[in-house]
Formats: sequence, structure tokens, C-alpha cells
Amino acid sequence: MIGVIRVFTTEIEEILEQHGKIISKSYGVPTINKCIPDQPLGIFNVETEEMAVPKIVSLGKSLEQEGCKVLTISCAADPAIEELRKEVAIPVIGAGSAAALTALAFGQPVGVLGITDTPPPVIENLLGNLLVGYLRPEGVTNTTDLLTPTGRTRGLEAVKQLLNQGAKVIVFACTGFSTIGLADLLRQELDVPIIDGVEAEGLFASTLYKQQASNA
Repeated sequence: MIGVIRVFTTEIEEILEQHGKIISKSYGVPTINKCIPDQPLGIFNVETEEMAVPKIVSLGKSLEQEGCKVLTISCAADPAIEELRKEVAIPVIGAGSAAALTALAFGQPVGVLGITDTPPPVIENLLGNLLVGYLRPEGVTNTTDLLTPTGRTRGLEAVKQLLNQGAKVIVFACTGFSTIGLADLLRQELDVPIIDGVEAEGLFASTLYKQQASNA
């Protein structure tokens, strides 16, 4: 299995399993989804990321013990990724670095859509000069704001602004956009590559998983 670590707390099974379902449907691999405790608003600033680090490490170690062969941290900030890699013997993929690396393959100017005031450092550093714009949809400050009826509409409006700023590729800097299905909406409305962080992490994780399965 691929262990999918969700960095916000939910007891709603459909939301918890959403990212794993995207990966399984896209790449034909089994997933298990678990979330860290006591963070109902997820990670949206430095403080909440620091709170999440030991929880992510603990959950990742538990998923390895349950038999997972690859782990994904399903958050565009790649929180605790270095700490977790030191504690487990299996590969760990972060949504942020996976999305940025996928965007780099296009070699075109990139616009980034997120929920914080600035893009996650891992995405900003990897994109370098190709990053031409970053926006947070109006009224969105954490993952739960995306689950409101206006979340998708505001996301579409922000992406159109990024395109006007010269972006030729769009990267999601929040996996909450995956939860609300924003990529499908944008792909129907706009003729531009949309890099969804969950799909990107799934691409890398599934490749590793299938390699391991073929070598077994």
C-alpha cells in the first residue's frame, strides 16, 4: 500500500479518503489514508506546521509498521518530510515538491495558487525564475474555507488572474484544492496545464510502488 498522510483532522470518511482515491483511480495502486490528530484547520502558518511535525512523523512510522511501501505527505508545504525520512526506511514523497517538479517538466512560466500569504518555500525554491505569480483566493485562509460553496468559484477567479500575469502552467500549493475537485473544474474551463499536488505526489509514489512490486 501507499500510505497517504493527511495533515488536517477530520472524522468525515469521504474527505479523509479523498486523496487516496484520487491516487488509486489515477494510477491503479492501493492506498490507505490517515490524518494527524487535533488539527481541524490543518496547516496554514508556521505555528501550525511546527505543531504538526511530530504528529506526521509518528503517523508515518505507524503506517510503515502497518506495511506501507511508500508514504506521501499530502500537503504542499512538505511538512516534516526531512524528519520523517530520517525515521523510516521507505520512500517519502511530498505533494509540494512533486507538484513543482512536475511543473518544471513543462519549462513554461508557472502561476501558483495557495491558501497562505506566500507560496510554500519548497515550491518557490524549486520553481525559481519560472514562478511568475502567486495568489490566494479571496476569503480563503485555511483548508476548511475551500469546502464552502464559494471556494471553487474564488479559485477559478484567482487562476484567471494568474494567467493574466503570464502563467502558462498552474500549480496548486494546497492539496485542499484536490479535495474540492478544483482541477477538473479548471480543466473544463481553461486550456492550460493544471498541476494538482495530489495527482503529482501519486505519480511519483505510484512509480516507486510499482517498481518495488515488480522487484518483489
